Amino acid sequence: MIHIKEVAKQTKITVRTLRYYDRIGLLTASSKTEGGHRLYTEEDLKKLQQILFLKGMGYELKDIEDMLSDPKWNWSNSLKSQLVYIIEEQERLKSIESSLREVINGIAVEGGDNHLAIQKLIRLSTNKTRLQTFKESMFNDKELELWTRLPKMSGEDPDSLEWIALIGQLKRHINDEPSSSKVQNIIRRMLEKQMEDFKDGDEFLNKLWDIRKSSTQSEEAGLYPIEKEVLDFMERAYEIYISSVQDSSTQQGGES
Repeated sequence: MIHIKEVAKQTKITVRTLRYYDRIGLLTASSKTEGGHRLYTEEDLKKLQQILFLKGMGYELKDIEDMLSDPKWNWSNSLKSQLVYIIEEQERLKSIESSLREVINGIAVEGGDNHLAIQKLIRLSTNKTRLQTFKESMFNDKELELWTRLPKMSGEDPDSLEWIALIGQLKRHINDEPSSSKVQNIIRRMLEKQMEDFKDGDEFLNKLWDIRKSSTQSEEAGLYPIEKEVLDFMERAYEIYISSVQDSSTQQGGES
């Protein structure tokens, strides 16, 4: 006979859990000490291993009790049904994971304003059924491929996270002059990433910017809402940056 404490040690489950299994009739100890401590046989341990194995596959304790007590249990059908359930559960959890990432990244864009981020994401979620139809009406096949490279609010890839961080930084400097060095450095990095991710995609980017500036079309396209004042600020800062680059090139050309 094996003492309950030793069983708990060997199986790495708590004494409390073993007592619970005994109380509900799932795993009844074969004997007890004079002091009332539960004692288990090797057969009891084998049954416990079966319970833990099935529990690890996601079965509820009630189902496990039925499976182990019913000699006519249809294991094949049960396992297939459990597999379907697990696949569906994985999809549900993946959806929850995506939503959590969207909220985390939304809060980063909004500079910690979780209420604003959540409200924007709720608004976006109501338009997902129209998203594909809108995209197909606005973009050709090549442009739709470029669309897949856009940063995703639910993304965990470095590109998406950097774009999200850059937008968040720009919003934090919304009260600065668009010509300030901090703002210009953000714009410079945005343009560098634009070249890295969308080389030869100028027409697509121009079309995307026009959609982004329209709150209605932006929402239909499923783009995360960015306030008009932020977009106007970004555009002014971009124009200043391009102008300074052109002036620098002209001066260098004159000197040569």
